Amino acid sequence: MYKKISIESKVGNLRVVENAIDEATTVIGISQDNYGKIMVSAMEAVNNAILHGNKSNPKKMVDIVIDYKSKELLISVTDEGSGFRPETVPDPTTPENIEALNGRGIYLMSHLADKIEYNKKGNSVTMIFKNILS
Repeated sequence: MYKKISIESKVGNLRVVENAIDEATTVIGISQDNYGKIMVSAMEAVNNAILHGNKSNPKKMVDIVIDYKSKELLISVTDEGSGFRPETVPDPTTPENIEALNGRGIYLMSHLADKIEYNKKGNSVTMIFKNILS
């Protein structure tokens, strides 16, 4: 199963991505427990791409690829921004960052997915989910 969608960088387009993930998880037969992890991770990645990567510029696109193969679900999110270095994002669980408004999305994604990979530029993330079937 392979699906690719592109959305304009508008927060309202999160609904399009949510619908695509709903459809894919239904077709694949993903368990309810794993559905939540997948949805939260994907929404965080797309939201970050829209807000931080593309700076909410509706002329810039976010590409989302949903791919299920070899019993693994891969969700890739790529924006047109300049990228970032994930290792520079502060840990939101440390006392000095516990009340910070930003920084939780990457933390959530890395803890909910079985594996997370960024491209060299830092404008694309791939989340890998294993053992997700009902």
